[in-house]
Amino acid sequence: MRLHVDQRHERVLELVRERGSIRVAELAQALGVSPVTLRRDVETLAAQGKIQRMHGAVVWPGGAAEQAPRQAAAADAEGLVIGLVVPTNNYYYPEVVRGVREVVEAHGARITIGITNYLPGEDVEQAKRLIAAGVDGLLITPTWDEGAPRGTEGAWVADFGVPTVLMERWAPHGHPAAALDRVRSDHGHGAAEAVRHLVSLGHRSVGLVLRNSPTARHLKFGHAAAVEALGLDRLPDLPFEQESALHHGEHFDRAFGYLCELIDDHGVTAALIHSDTDALTLIPRLQARGIRVPEDLAVVAYDDEVAGLADQPLTAVGPAKREVGARAAELLLARLTADPGADPGPRQHIDLLPELRVRASCGSRLERASSEDEAGGKG
Repeated sequence: MRLHVDQRHERVLELVRERGSIRVAELAQALGVSPVTLRRDVETLAAQGKIQRMHGAVVWPGGAAEQAPRQAAAADAEGLVIGLVVPTNNYYYPEVVRGVREVVEAHGARITIGITNYLPGEDVEQAKRLIAAGVDGLLITPTWDEGAPRGTEGAWVADFGVPTVLMERWAPHGHPAAALDRVRSDHGHGAAEAVRHLVSLGHRSVGLVLRNSPTARHLKFGHAAAVEALGLDRLPDLPFEQESALHHGEHFDRAFGYLCELIDDHGVTAALIHSDTDALTLIPRLQARGIRVPEDLAVVAYDDEVAGLADQPLTAVGPAKREVGARAAELLLARLTADPGADPGPRQHIDLLPELRVRASCGSRLERASSEDEAGGKG
């Protein structure tokens, strides 16, 4: 339930009084409001003399300047400019950008953005452009096909001379970029959780359909790990997953054929499909062939961009995209606002766990049959 403005003001005062000082971003999160709304509340209360804003934080009056912790002073990002380089402003990344924007703006800084559209070499060009324009730090998602650089690819990302944080990307040990701060989704965990959920419904063969993308490598690893850990039947690999040159139509034809093979020849009763837009295209094809979802094939989609909007809402694994952006921005701002000469602390590699959101498409024929058998036995 949304709080009335007077209730929000009382809650702000309560939190600031309890803690002595608190960052604006933390206040907004605690109250469940946008940073813009929270800033208006803070400005109103500060004008009334009930609280004080100092160094990007809110502090309780009365010796606040002396009592405010170093964390509040370090949160002062007024005037900083954050460069943000992402592959697209469409699928997946709008929520990442939203998380970045909320944190950066709550700290009084601003963002300037570059879009690469996954074009080769465009990531380094966009990053150079932003740095030449004077950004203080960089949040970047390089265009690495497998989510990580191959060999010496991408070494430039560690050579910009400004604090840099990787988002949804990683670098292997020994690579220059491995020493950078990073925040990413643990897609392998998300795939494994999907398999575990399907197994809990009684399935023993869980297929995996994916297209070539930076996410695919992690999904394949998580799926395979769960299959081994749970003692499931091993299935043939998707034969074309690395063929990035396939047309969309050809990709779907082959994905459809592969799914049918898994069902007809290997007795598969469940599948994880990346992405949810692909799942929404494949499911009608399966149904036209007489394969019902979820009666004949339980489906879990990956990404959860539009899965919940289907006529039959799809169970999906949703990465914490907004939180990826927010945590990356917090890491970068902490580096930029640290006291000069102070120990900035160790670099951080943060993996955020995706969330399984259960909907209609993972219902189980096995589960229903078991329930019907039990009901019959009781009758």
